[in-house]
Amino acid sequence: MRIAVQAADLDASRVDGTRVYLLELLKRFGALAPDDMFLVCHREAFNPELTPPFFPNYDIRTFPGDRMWMQTAFAKALFRLRPDRVFIPLQAVPIATPDGVEIVATVHDLAFRHFPGTFPAASRAKLNLLLGATVRKATRIIAVSEATKRDLLVSFPDLSETRIHVVHHGVNAGFFEAEPPRSERDAILSRYGLEPGSYALYVGAIQPRKNLIRLVGAFEKAKLHHPEMKLVIVGERAWLSDSIVTRMDRSPFSGDIVRTGKVPFSELPTWYRNARLFAFPSLYEGFGLPALEAMASGTPVLLGNVSSLPEVGGEAALYADPHDEDDIAGKLSLLWGDASVRDDLRAKGYERVRGFSWDRCARETLDCIIGR
Repeated sequence: MRIAVQAADLDASRVDGTRVYLLELLKRFGALAPDDMFLVCHREAFNPELTPPFFPNYDIRTFPGDRMWMQTAFAKALFRLRPDRVFIPLQAVPIATPDGVEIVATVHDLAFRHFPGTFPAASRAKLNLLLGATVRKATRIIAVSEATKRDLLVSFPDLSETRIHVVHHGVNAGFFEAEPPRSERDAILSRYGLEPGSYALYVGAIQPRKNLIRLVGAFEKAKLHHPEMKLVIVGERAWLSDSIVTRMDRSPFSGDIVRTGKVPFSELPTWYRNARLFAFPSLYEGFGLPALEAMASGTPVLLGNVSSLPEVGGEAALYADPHDEDDIAGKLSLLWGDASVRDDLRAKGYERVRGFSWDRCARETLDCIIGR
């Protein structure tokens, strides 16, 4: 079987959860299905941090194109390649595809429908258009959580539940469990005047859905009880971030709010492992991979009690209402100050991540693509 994989996201400069997802799948597909040929299609050059491995049954194809690459260069390539299957690891498919080709697409979240005000209007319109096309054209849809599956069924009442297959993400536990060399740790933290255990951590893009304005307000309230606490924001600015950055800059504790911007993916274990806690009170997540990364690193986790986050965190996380700044502040203060709570969550987190494997994710995803 010839399987075309839309892999242009691996060319992107930013490493995020959806790109890690595709990379981890491509690390495994070649070995899992050695008799099938994978046509790995991308646009220009892979990000060095996202370059997939080579397998004898991988045919890497580059199709240069513009911003409409999916609808132009990739769509044209499908007519030339005539694959048996097309795997698209995000909720956007070409409007024009060859007859008889089965498309399997992954839907990560419907945040733009639940919180439309947290997306630019043009992006929201594009996402709605492409999700609609995905639901119409995909033979099978992979949802990354039961929460995402429920959202799909609510948004598309005519969509048959049998077309949706829930496949959870995995986590590279070994990568995050490994203790970085002390010299490396000290070099990274000293850039920002930090010590191990001196900060609460957030990892992700700076954008409205991540609820960072409330997190900053909660941090300020918790800091009144724990003046030594610092807040570290690891991630780069995304859309509609101006008001978030302004709120951080105007905080009376702005000197204790550290923004690293983009960091190499290889640095993430250091940031996670040396935080006293990880705070992720997002308004909405289709999955929430950073929660598992923090657990695998042995860092206690505070999550929003919404969407997929309780599904991912289970009993291994502390939860707060993401719409209630006081609740977030109270849970931050509890987790910061109570070592027994942190120890309990740390132990539960290590156990929790065992249930989320990229090997399992790849096998189940490939079964869905092939249709077995």
